[in-house]
Amino acid sequence: MIIRFINSIGQNTLNFSSIIGRFTLFILDFFKTLFSTKLKFSKFLYQIESIGVNSIVITVITGAFAGAVLAIQSYKGFKQFGGEEFIGPIVALAMARELGPVLTGLMVTGRSSSAIAAEIGTMRITEQIDALRTLCINIQQYLIVPRILAGTIILPFLSLFSMLFGVVGGYIVCVHVLGLNPDEYTSGIKELVEISDIRGGLIKSSVFGFILTSIGSFKGYYTKGGARGVGISTTQSVVVSSILIIIANYFLAVLLFGP
Repeated sequence: MIIRFINSIGQNTLNFSSIIGRFTLFILDFFKTLFSTKLKFSKFLYQIESIGVNSIVITVITGAFAGAVLAIQSYKGFKQFGGEEFIGPIVALAMARELGPVLTGLMVTGRSSSAIAAEIGTMRITEQIDALRTLCINIQQYLIVPRILAGTIILPFLSLFSMLFGVVGGYIVCVHVLGLNPDEYTSGIKELVEISDIRGGLIKSSVFGFILTSIGSFKGYYTKGGARGVGISTTQSVVVSSILIIIANYFLAVLLFGP
C-alpha cells in the first residue's frame, strides 16, 4: 500500500515535470520562430478579429455590470460614515487594477483559449498538422505564433473597454439609481486615479493574453486520443489558463503596485 502510494507520487511528479519541460520547449520554439521567421500577417489579423473583435460584446457587458455591482456594494459601506465621494475612485481603481484585466482574461479564456485548443487539437487528430509538416510548412509560424501574438497584443485593448464601461456602469448606478451627485463621482476619479494604475492593468492584460493563448495552443498541439482527447484538451486549456491567470495576477499586483 505504501509502496503503491510512493510510486503514484513519483509517477505524477515525472508526468508533471514532463509537461513543464514540453511547455518550456514549446514557448522557446515560439520565441525562436517569432524572431527568426516572417509573421503570417493575414493569419495574425484573423486571430486579432477572432480573439479580440469578437470578444468585445462579452467584455463590455462583463465590465459594465462588474462596475455597477461594485458601486452598489461600495455605497452600502461608505454611506455609514458619509464617504460617498470615494465610490468613484474605488470603482475606477478596482476596474483598472484588478477587475478589468482579470475578468477580461477569464472571459476570453472561456471563449478563445478553448476554441484555440479545439481547433488545433482537431487538426492534430485528423493528421492535418502532419500534412502541413509534410509540405514543409513551419507549424509554429503557421498556427502558433499568430495566435499567441494576437492574444498578447489585443487583450489590453479589450481590458481598456472593460475598465471604461465598468466606470460608466458605476456612474449610471450612482447617479441614476442611488441619486448621488455626478460631480463627486467624476472629481474623485480625476484626483485619485493615475495613469500608472491604468498602465499596470494593461500590462497585466498582456500577460494574461499570452497565458491563455499559449496554454490553448499547447494543449491543442499535444492532443491525442481522438474526439475524446479534443474534449479533454479543451477543458484543460480553460481550467489551467484560468488558474494561471489568478496566480499570475497576485504576483503582477505585487510587482506593479507594491505589497
